[in-house]
Amino acid sequence: MKKEIKTAVYDEELRLEAYRFEGVVQPFPNHFHEYYVIGFVEDGQRILSCRNKEYTIEQGSIVLFNPGDNHGCVQSDERAFDYRGLYISQERMFDLAEEITGRRELPGFRENVIYDEEVGCYLRPLHEMIMDGDGSLRKEETLLFLISVLIQNYGQPFEECIPECSQEIEKACAYMERHYSERIYLDSICHYAGLSKSTLLRAFTKSKGVTPYRYLEAIRINEAKRLLATGTPPAETAMQTGFSDQSHFTNYFSSFLGLTPGVYREIFARADKDGEQNEE
Repeated sequence: MKKEIKTAVYDEELRLEAYRFEGVVQPFPNHFHEYYVIGFVEDGQRILSCRNKEYTIEQGSIVLFNPGDNHGCVQSDERAFDYRGLYISQERMFDLAEEITGRRELPGFRENVIYDEEVGCYLRPLHEMIMDGDGSLRKEETLLFLISVLIQNYGQPFEECIPECSQEIEKACAYMERHYSERIYLDSICHYAGLSKSTLLRAFTKSKGVTPYRYLEAIRINEAKRLLATGTPPAETAMQTGFSDQSHFTNYFSSFLGLTPGVYREIFARADKDGEQNEE
């Protein structure tokens, strides 16, 4: 069996994260991110579920996830999965979109899986430059060309990609976003939202594509990423984000991102260290 290798880099110049997964066999449960994901499949085949649709992704597939797009995937054959991905924050995408279009508004990708040679010709070399630590002008140019092509060919106003949902569901989301660091019970969410348990579960899952529990875990994982990036130890991060213990936190973090909290934290520690050496 091919050895599993997972590599992640934070590019301070471009202000985005790059991931390289080789030989991966683990499934990724249904979840969502607060950032954009632009990915390229190099080998293997998987069944991807995204926004209540199913796709078969394989070599050459390009995946586009907007913030909030629920998605998960599992292997569909014996081959391990090789994948390259760029993770771009909404703040960074605001800047890129304004640079390209002159308008400071978030784009939204209307398709989640595409096959586009032009996009691939930008995406793969850009990813390689980031992973190799290239600091050339070409790297930033390639990023702008990539986002420009995506916006032009697959973009629409971001708001149009957000599914309509009731006021009660939004109240449930707001409650979890405020209290994620506490032990939250379904009774509390239902009381705040003004819905019965069965109604909340059905309506929430239909609206968001994930259950309230999975939504809460995604909020906690996203907050954990921010804490780890600032150097907070995994044990303290687990406590601050509402996980019952570090083991539970590590298992969840790994299942969502494919990396342990310690490895993720080390990405930013290395970036800070490299920055200090460059200043010297």
